[in-house]
Amino acid sequence: MSKIVIITDTDSSLPKDIADQYNIIQVPISINFDEDLSGTDLTINNEQLFSHVDKTGKLPTTSAPSPALFKQYFEQILAAEVPDTILCFTVSASMSRTYQSATEAAKELSNHDIRVIDSETLSMEQGYMAIAAAKAAKIGATIDDITQSAFASRDNTILYGALSTLRYLSMSGRVSHVAAGMAGMLNIKPILSVQNGKLDMLEKIRTRKKSWTRMIELVQEDLNNRTIQEVCILHVNAAQPAQEFEKMVRNALVCPNEIPAIEVNPGLSVHTGAGLVGLCIVMKH
Repeated sequence: MSKIVIITDTDSSLPKDIADQYNIIQVPISINFDEDLSGTDLTINNEQLFSHVDKTGKLPTTSAPSPALFKQYFEQILAAEVPDTILCFTVSASMSRTYQSATEAAKELSNHDIRVIDSETLSMEQGYMAIAAAKAAKIGATIDDITQSAFASRDNTILYGALSTLRYLSMSGRVSHVAAGMAGMLNIKPILSVQNGKLDMLEKIRTRKKSWTRMIELVQEDLNNRTIQEVCILHVNAAQPAQEFEKMVRNALVCPNEIPAIEVNPGLSVHTGAGLVGLCIVMKH
């Protein structure tokens, strides 16, 4: 049986305990702020990040792992685990240079079987792809079947998020200050989803509870009476609201017993801002 190691990046939002459970290795996204706060998704959390954002009135930048860092991770895996194949799932190439970096690193180690796959998505939709691949690898599936399992997971996954505010998008220049101010006055909570490999604004809903209700309605439409296999609640520095949303989800949908609350890593949360609450569901296929 071939030995296959699964690797991804921290834009997958995989918590360390879940990644460890499936032996998935994660390469960190860099957070570049100032001399007081800089590091990676593995060293900075959202509480620290947004406390510093509020203090300084500015957002940090993020950067993809370099080819050198990916090469370092690949070499460590090759030395420690001696796999037949390394299968690397990256955040959408439409959003980040991560795929390009991993591909360049793999080319430098062309005498080894290192396959880099653009997930064309992000957060736990990407994370569930890596988990599906790890599960398939564990039972001895072929590399082609493992890859197919990962894409089947993505194609049967639903991901929505509701912003708490447009303030952070305004700070990043993605929306104007005037639009953000008007949205604040009208209590508008935009709903995000992954469209063509990018995180896009889907709808603008007034009030938090209505945006949560609308997310559940969208999921119900997508499910179309299909069964939920996996589900998690996503949030950014919003543990209590995430618990409230979970109750709404359980009341409206037939869910597995376990619904993990997963905090989106700073590599992504810096783009959505604090207060986001979302939902990621894998349908049985």
